Amino acid sequence: MNVKDYMKLPYTRLVQEMNDESGHYFYGRILELDGCQSTGDTLEELYESLNEAMEGYLEVKIENGLPVAVPERMEDYSGKFNVRLPKSLHQRLAIEASREGVSLNQLVLYKLAQ
Repeated sequence: MNVKDYMKLPYTRLVQEMNDESGHYFYGRILELDGCQSTGDTLEELYESLNEAMEGYLEVKIENGLPVAVPERMEDYSGKFNVRLPKSLHQRLAIEASREGVSLNQLVLYKLAQ
């Protein structure tokens, strides 16, 4: 595959609005391409600069014969996984869920999404 082929794939773009000592701007990265990131003063500028960063990233990987990650398909995930945790934490979470009037599953999902 060449750069144009990779650019057409549905990579996951994560965008954050930033307000810090540098001012107000947007930060974005390509989740599947470690280190592929950029910034822009507007969303449009971020999108353009992120595409440029992605092209450069892909060119370097391809030129050096390095593997390029492809986007994960949502269908590859069931939405379920098991977690083993200490009994004391299980108890604490169950009590908190009960106090909030939600299921343990809902409480954990809420905490993970924060």
